[in-house]
Amino acid sequence: MNDAPSRKPNSADAEGASGSGSPIRQMSLWPPPRSTRHSGKRRRGLLLAALAAVLLVGVGVGAAVWALQSRPDTSAAETSVPDSYAGTWSGEMAQVDDDGKHVTEWGVKVKLESGMERGVAEYTLNCRGSLTMVEQDGDRLVFDYVETYDRDDRCIDESELILEPGSSAEELEAQWNAVSHDGTPMTSTGTLS
Repeated sequence: MNDAPSRKPNSADAEGASGSGSPIRQMSLWPPPRSTRHSGKRRRGLLLAALAAVLLVGVGVGAAVWALQSRPDTSAAETSVPDSYAGTWSGEMAQVDDDGKHVTEWGVKVKLESGMERGVAEYTLNCRGSLTMVEQDGDRLVFDYVETYDRDDRCIDESELILEPGSSAEELEAQWNAVSHDGTPMTSTGTLS
């Protein structure tokens, strides 16, 4: 058995051996709360870093757009009417259906200006429309036609016009491709001078 007298802790023992008088009486299993003294600086630093990243991306995108826009535009020169096609051209067109069967003949006048990508076409069927150049492959020009006037509803609303050099410098070979109101593919060919 133990003959040592039991002792009661006194106030000096509770304060610790050094007598510092520490207010901590028990050890906690949870970490102490974090200091909020530096969290504002941390948030401000993160915000500035995010802002700098966004600004850097914005400058990069802006530089890319500027570089793409400052390149010389060669497509405008490639899709504009050359001097050899400029002028007013007229002629008779022979129209056939999908089976090659003759449908009708009609006259056309095409006006094109050098360096432009638009023109005008007028038909003897009492209708007219605008031409927009969409392709140039060597001497072959392709235009989209959109009807702007058709009082008697006799003409095709949209078609394609293909122009190529003719047998002489004063002639062009023309081919109009369209689909009729009832869905029949139509092709008209002729020489314009």
